Amino acid sequence: QVQLAESGGGLVQAGGSLRLSCAASGRTFSSSSMGWFRQAPGNEREFVAAIGWTWPNTYYSDSVKGRFTISRDNAKNTGYLQMNSLKPEDTAVYYCTVGRRLSTHLRDFDYWGQGTQVTVSS
Repeated sequence: QVQLAESGGGLVQAGGSLRLSCAASGRTFSSSSMGWFRQAPGNEREFVAAIGWTWPNTYYSDSVKGRFTISRDNAKNTGYLQMNSLKPEDTAVYYCTVGRRLSTHLRDFDYWGQGTQVTVSS
């Protein structure tokens, strides 16, 4: 069992940056893949980024590639999503998740946090 808690969301102007954190409890974090998904009102939850057990095995959606960076610190049981050059279309609730393998598919992830709101103003 893994419990996840996101933090670091907030309101930022377009072009700004935020760093999301995902604190995990449970012994399986270091052996799991970790991902970030987001969901805007009226939209389905969509893939943002994922990282395998160790860097540099990472995936990014085309919409965030080059602007967002996913990382993890297994010793701290914490994952991160550094978001730069934010755009209004990045506004959503961001969810941290862990799963059995590195994937871009929601079905491959087993545990989810409650989410943190990111709002980007124009």
